[in-house]
Amino acid sequence: MSTYVVTGAAGFIGSKVADALLGQGHTIVGIDNLSATYDVRMKQHRLESLLPQPGFSFFQADITERENINKLVEVAPQAVALINLAAIAGVRQSTTDPWSYLETNTLGTLNMLEYTRRQGVPKFVLASTSSLYGESGPSAHVESARTDYPLAPYAASKKGAEAFAHAYHHLYGIDTSIVRYFTVYGPAGRPDMSMFRFCQWIAEGRPVTITGDGEQSRGFTYVDDIAAGTLLALHDTGYEVFNLGGHEVMSINQVVETFEDLLGKKAHRVYVPAHPADVYSNVADVNKARTVLGWEPRVGLHEGMQNLVNWYLTNRSWAKDIVTI
Repeated sequence: MSTYVVTGAAGFIGSKVADALLGQGHTIVGIDNLSATYDVRMKQHRLESLLPQPGFSFFQADITERENINKLVEVAPQAVALINLAAIAGVRQSTTDPWSYLETNTLGTLNMLEYTRRQGVPKFVLASTSSLYGESGPSAHVESARTDYPLAPYAASKKGAEAFAHAYHHLYGIDTSIVRYFTVYGPAGRPDMSMFRFCQWIAEGRPVTITGDGEQSRGFTYVDDIAAGTLLALHDTGYEVFNLGGHEVMSINQVVETFEDLLGKKAHRVYVPAHPADVYSNVADVNKARTVLGWEPRVGLHEGMQNLVNWYLTNRSWAKDIVTI
């Protein structure tokens, strides 16, 4: 079978992608710096399921450090693809430390593209974000919509990453797929995102902070569907951008209500002013991914949220102490 490099292998999506490729019998070189951008216990929890698997090797490294290009050449000299999932995410948090977003998301991508070029790796997959669309365009965003007006440094850093990916495709012929994710959720998800926070806060009887009026809507996407779409994007595409987004849309208030039903507890809601970096509606048009990749989101919101609740209750002894912001 083949060797793949997966950056961000201890991350929410990266661990799922690595696990899926291992299940197909491939060899994975997983890279992660295990940074404390959010509670590192969650990253260690995900990594624990990968380390014992045959074919998985872990390289703890920071993709922003240029010297790691040469080190990666040593540990993965003959990869067939690099899937760049290492990133610092979070729209609001990026307004307080934009430099770290530029370094990891833009410079880190450049370094991984340089490894890909030097080693003649034929395929590069870049994880990007629906945040690029901002408030412009139709309610369901299409890949051809303008992305020139990011509302936060996070989106700007991903715009830069996409630009470098296109430049390397143009100059060196690297077959490139960019996948723009829409509000991913599921078991062992990022604790800075609403799904994890609401589940934890309601389960533990803590105040549930909602920015704005709670009527803002999202096309939530289950992590297994995202991983499946990312693997499909490994096909030869030349240079293409694909939306990967949920087929069901729910407001933040409805998310809270659903968790109340699933957990059998009422939420103590606290509404705070909306953040200027947030968009009111974030929904994907996935016709391109459906047509070109044959991808369809399959896990419904109720099923996915139930899976998250089940995971949380199973791991509650430590998950209740995960720091949420």
